[in-house]
Amino acid sequence: MAKIYNIAMTKIKSICVYCGSRPGNNKGFQILAKKTGEILASEKIELIYGGGSVGLMGIIASSVMDNGGTVHGIIPGHLHHNEIPHEGLSKLTIVDNMHQRKRLMFDHSDAFLILPGSIGTLDETIEAITWRQLKLHDKPIILLNSENYWDPFLKLLENIIDHGFTTVQTMSLFHVVNSLDDVLPLLKSLPDPKIDPKNTLL
Repeated sequence: MAKIYNIAMTKIKSICVYCGSRPGNNKGFQILAKKTGEILASEKIELIYGGGSVGLMGIIASSVMDNGGTVHGIIPGHLHHNEIPHEGLSKLTIVDNMHQRKRLMFDHSDAFLILPGSIGTLDETIEAITWRQLKLHDKPIILLNSENYWDPFLKLLENIIDHGFTTVQTMSLFHVVNSLDDVLPLLKSLPDPKIDPKNTLL
């Protein structure tokens, strides 16, 4: 049974989840994706994701729908054969390219949650962090470092800081949690975003 978090006071109505289009070889991450979907559904938070039926992204989307939740998938037409659009989504938007996909996922989300994934997940994550660094938005970005999966990424950022290519403030642009149970309480504790992306050059 999904844990009840009682975050009704927040304005988080939708969360964009970035994660792998493959299931990976760690069953624990597949269970994590399933539990994430259960929690989003129980809290009536819409899942915004890449639209595929495969990998961790397929698992989380199925889990949300199996538990009565709402899912909006956004997928480029050229990925139909690779990621295979998920059937039965609450809403499926087909776009022309990856740029449109990422922009729409951003526009429809109140926050971002990063689960284990590959270079596509990294691309999306770094872009969201970069846009926040440029003050194009201030939506919450949460890196779920389950089983220390993202430790190498965090060490890379520390290395970049050590070499003077960015500052330690970069690490404050996102939040790191080690447990799924910490995600929604963290969102509840954060201030509401003040930047309206519609008024930026994003």
